[in-house]
Amino acid sequence: MIKFFRKIRQNLLSENKFSKYLLYAIGEIILVVIGILIALQINNHNELNKQRAKEIQFLKNIKSDLIFEEKELERHIGIREGIVNSAQIALEHFKGKPVENIQMFNYHAFNVGIWQEFKRNNNTFVELLNSGNFTIISNESIKSGLLNLDIIHNQIISNREHLRNDMEHYFYDPWFKTVDLDPLAESFLFYASKKEFDNNIKLSRQELDRLLNDTIFKNGFVLSVFTNSLIIDDYKKMIELNKQVVELINKEITKG
Repeated sequence: MIKFFRKIRQNLLSENKFSKYLLYAIGEIILVVIGILIALQINNHNELNKQRAKEIQFLKNIKSDLIFEEKELERHIGIREGIVNSAQIALEHFKGKPVENIQMFNYHAFNVGIWQEFKRNNNTFVELLNSGNFTIISNESIKSGLLNLDIIHNQIISNREHLRNDMEHYFYDPWFKTVDLDPLAESFLFYASKKEFDNNIKLSRQELDRLLNDTIFKNGFVLSVFTNSLIIDDYKKMIELNKQVVELINKEITKG
């Protein structure tokens, strides 16, 4: 092909047809430029396809993270609702309701004092942020949803740290100073596993009476109800937004 065009050029020059040669040369340049542009377009198209495939894979990974995270949020809602319920039951006794079963009161007090934290499962999101590849997600609604999930979780962390400080001052300190935790822990663990009480475990009525007359200890239960309720609300907000983002991802993936 190259020899063919070279021969045409040589013939035009030998025949002294410079104007025709000039037109031919211009045409040849145009063809070369067009060829380059076509090659660039093909290359750009291939790069876009690779980029899109990479984006789809990230979206699938994010979706898997969110589905797992939703299950964990549901589990932690159950945990904190149980804590709120135990705190409310205990508060009834601070208001004058007689304690007929010390081990039952102890169970609810222990349940309030147990500390569990929700840990996010957002490895893909963190990877995208840390690597500077978050812009690979082309759907602005998905990006906004992921960032808003992070904002809600930061609010959860803030409330959780407030609760931790409150519990240390208002709940753990007066509790640990007043009671012998050994039989209390034994009673709690037995009931948690058997759903019945061991009558051989004897708890002190005097210790219980001192706790029920301790306003600081009572306030620990009040704060537990208040702050855990805030955290539960934020968990529910995360679940709702989680579902919305998963739905957006499903639509984006099906676009291909």
